[in-house]
Amino acid sequence: MFNAEQLRELMKAQPFKPFRICMSDGSSYDITNHDAAWVLRNEIEIGMDVDGRGFASFGRRCAIIHITRIEDIPTAQAA
Repeated sequence: MFNAEQLRELMKAQPFKPFRICMSDGSSYDITNHDAAWVLRNEIEIGMDVDGRGFASFGRRCAIIHITRIEDIPTAQAA
């Protein structure tokens, strides 16, 4: 089970590492930068449909209790 403190630590990591939140209903959400989500006490608000300037069209609020796993999103490695 995950909690708000763990999510906040992922959001504040230096350097930031993109990650995916997987939910109990099978949905998943990619967090690609530290401005893409806001951690609340029992929920995380995720910016969705982000444009090239970093503005989200809408947000998705997810209950932390329904997060089943968190995965790293692989980043391109310089050859």
